[in-house]
Amino acid sequence: MIELNHAKEKNKKISAIALLLSMVLLGVFPIDVLLPSVPSLSSHFNRSPADIALSISLFAIGISISQLFIGPLSDKIGRKSLLLTGMAISMLGALGCALANEYSLFLLFRLIQALGCGCFVLSQALVQDLFEGKERDRLRILIVTASGIFISLSPLAGASLQNWLDWPGSFYIFAIVATVVFIKACLLLENSIMERTSHRSIFQSYRHICTDMRFLGYWLIAALVFTCHFSFIVVSPLIFMEHLQLSEYEFSLTLLLYGAAYVIGGVAAGLLSTKITTNTQITVGLCFIFCAGVMLFYLSHHFGLSTITMLIPMVICTAGTTITRPAATSKAMECFPDQAGASASAGNTLIFVCGGLISALVNLSPVALETTLALSFLLLSTTGLGLNTLIQRRNQRPVFE
Repeated sequence: MIELNHAKEKNKKISAIALLLSMVLLGVFPIDVLLPSVPSLSSHFNRSPADIALSISLFAIGISISQLFIGPLSDKIGRKSLLLTGMAISMLGALGCALANEYSLFLLFRLIQALGCGCFVLSQALVQDLFEGKERDRLRILIVTASGIFISLSPLAGASLQNWLDWPGSFYIFAIVATVVFIKACLLLENSIMERTSHRSIFQSYRHICTDMRFLGYWLIAALVFTCHFSFIVVSPLIFMEHLQLSEYEFSLTLLLYGAAYVIGGVAAGLLSTKITTNTQITVGLCFIFCAGVMLFYLSHHFGLSTITMLIPMVICTAGTTITRPAATSKAMECFPDQAGASASAGNTLIFVCGGLISALVNLSPVALETTLALSFLLLSTTGLGLNTLIQRRNQRPVFE
């Protein structure tokens, strides 16, 4: 009987991990699968590639707005109902994008899709609810690594869909995959509610957690390293397809190397988590990103813009992101375990706002894109290192009763 219960518990955890990874896939799919279709979208709507790239930043901002409400509400009314509602809205937005014949309508439905996709912030809350200790930390590393693999494979899938179904194809596929995940979530999840926080309003929840400087500091570090990744994703079609004249298929293959860096970073993060402290792991990852900024600046100025001079620094930067982000996220989520929904929403909102705004600034910079990226890596990693140092010093201060 004990062995039977153990087997059931193990199968339930495997199903939960599969659901979480599916949510991660749906969270990154709407952004990265569309990258090879930027020229086609530009032609279809008679807009510049830069306008289409800005729509990706708008998508990130839309997700961040949605997350602000979804997380705290999930603490009050349960994760399951909000996850299902969000997926339904995201499917509606995706189908609207596929059928849009005007750029303004496309942006509207893209925003609707983003608002629905905000429900995938609950993956972090579900990790906090369903797993404990080292198992939880390992799962966060797995999620960040998997997101990188999905990111790198999505453009290749997008290029295939572009050739097969033109740019609307990615939206149709998103709706189909979301339907499958919707059914799986219906069958697997229970609509549990955190009773200790159910009396708090959304404003009270955020006021309670956002006065903790450790919480904000760790989430800001996670946001800074995500911004390095996201800025590159937003401008990558402009660099590789517009400036370097790569085809959609060549561009997609190029990003496969980018995904390999996530695997390397995930393996490194897993090994480091057993050897060094979490704060040291954060420092190591940020140093990787700083080195990537120095290398990108040096290579682009001495050898010119090329696929190699872009990818080598980006691989190093991505490894640093994969090492730092799960460690910073775990430290932040540990601060308020009884408010996992609100904590995940506050952190992910900060991540997407930083990613959306800074990537838009990088995209609009009058300076060469590779130089702007290099400088942003240096500035963001230095800021992250300073924050991590301040947090550690604050933790070491003696507390007087």
